[in-house]
Amino acid sequence: MALNMADEVKLFGFAFSPYVCRVKMALNMKGVKFQNIEEDPTNKSSQLLNYMNPVHKKVPVLVHNGNPIWESLVIVEYIDHVWKQVPFFPQDPYQKAVARFWAKFIDEKVFGKNGGDQQVVAEAYENMQILEKELGVKGKKFFGGDNMNMVDISAGFIAYWLPLLEEATQIKILTKDKFPKIMKWADDFVSCQVVKEILPSRRLVLAYYKKRFCKG
Repeated sequence: MALNMADEVKLFGFAFSPYVCRVKMALNMKGVKFQNIEEDPTNKSSQLLNYMNPVHKKVPVLVHNGNPIWESLVIVEYIDHVWKQVPFFPQDPYQKAVARFWAKFIDEKVFGKNGGDQQVVAEAYENMQILEKELGVKGKKFFGGDNMNMVDISAGFIAYWLPLLEEATQIKILTKDKFPKIMKWADDFVSCQVVKEILPSRRLVLAYYKKRFCKG
């Protein structure tokens, strides 16, 4: 979908970041064209640090008609409010609250659990079991049912980045015998065209993780 004449959409990001790719995925699902502005996480631009995100000084930052919006989940929800096609949330208020809860759960309990110590791995494993049960309750292809919703967008890290992180660190959490529903969901998720179009190179992400987490 082409932008309206009044719309100017820019995304400050880093290609390998799952947080940034959340936003790219949301924009792609809505058919919104945007200007991608790549940031170097080790040498961030003065524009990002001083204006676009002076509080947290990190990506992603979505700039819509000159107004910056921060934090990936906030940005995705903003996108859903502004562009109405392909809604990310259920219309029912209760179901919307439930979707928001699971998106936050994934953000806080799964995204943050990517270190290498035993306690972190154990917590990540426990939280993944909770998600496995939730998918079982849904009994559908995606967390959102037959189509992806806010929860699926939030969980993209599990489908694409977590296996690469496991390969880089040699710490295995996702196995088909323990998490068959999540593994099936992950396969379906990364096979979606709107997802495949924005995913970074597997080879380059793996190299980045090896450099970041396997020093020495």
